[in-house]
Amino acid sequence: MIKKAFAALTALVCLLFASGTYADQPMPWQATLQPAATPIMREIRWFEQYTLWFIVPITLFVLVLLIVVCFKFRASANPVPSRTSHNTLIEVIWTVGPVLVLLFLAVPSFNLLTAQLTLPENPDVTIKATATQWQWNYEYEGSGETPVAFDSYLLKEPDRPAAGKTDLSVYPRLLAVDNELVLPVDKTVRVLVTAAPTDVIHAFAMPSFGIKIDAVPGRLNETWFRAEREGLFYGQCSELCGKDHAFMPIAIRVVSEDKYKQWLTTAASDLPGAYKTLIAAADGSAKTVDVAENVAK
Repeated sequence: MIKKAFAALTALVCLLFASGTYADQPMPWQATLQPAATPIMREIRWFEQYTLWFIVPITLFVLVLLIVVCFKFRASANPVPSRTSHNTLIEVIWTVGPVLVLLFLAVPSFNLLTAQLTLPENPDVTIKATATQWQWNYEYEGSGETPVAFDSYLLKEPDRPAAGKTDLSVYPRLLAVDNELVLPVDKTVRVLVTAAPTDVIHAFAMPSFGIKIDAVPGRLNETWFRAEREGLFYGQCSELCGKDHAFMPIAIRVVSEDKYKQWLTTAASDLPGAYKTLIAAADGSAKTVDVAENVAK
């Protein structure tokens, strides 16, 4: 029995620390945030680890206090409780201490919010993302007289062979889409987010990019990111939007600038052909879109 328990524990540890954790999609037993693909996400990951230096000691300190109170001041060990109702030193400590902790948390959090909400003046690419139940519509602003625009649906299982997306490690179930949003690497992308006028509130969220913004009917919100590496990144609508809320994924394929320009030119007249050529190049021997890439190496 002990050997079986030890084997199970070993397997659990292997799952927790497997290299598959470093992926641009949710992974089984994943305990941390997804690897950063943008400068903002790097700051978010740093801030998460920074806050743990406060959260862990405070949690342990409170636990110790609870244990001390339970054992030292129980009725059997302390039949005559103290009637002390005021202690100046303790009151100063529990007032000043939390203020200092909040101060150390507020300064970096305000810096992070400023970086997130300060939009670049001259973005390289502007995308309009319109949400509706239950799909996304993307439009490339300034892409010619007839802007490139298309719908992005959840990829259905029977459609995988025709789309050339049979590899579940790259195109996972319930996250892969028929048409990904294609963008260039190392370029500033401005995203205008809204929802159809007669629809409900949705949310455009991409964990690896560190962005999440509501898509509100009749309102145009905006955010930005700068992907620093090529790959295929997955997100989802993060606002409860109806019965198919769980089936409204977001997929962004980040490629080199040359591949992006070639795709954009072809997509203006032949969208399926543009995707076919791009997928063949991306999923070839170079493996530039391995979503299970270990970014820690």
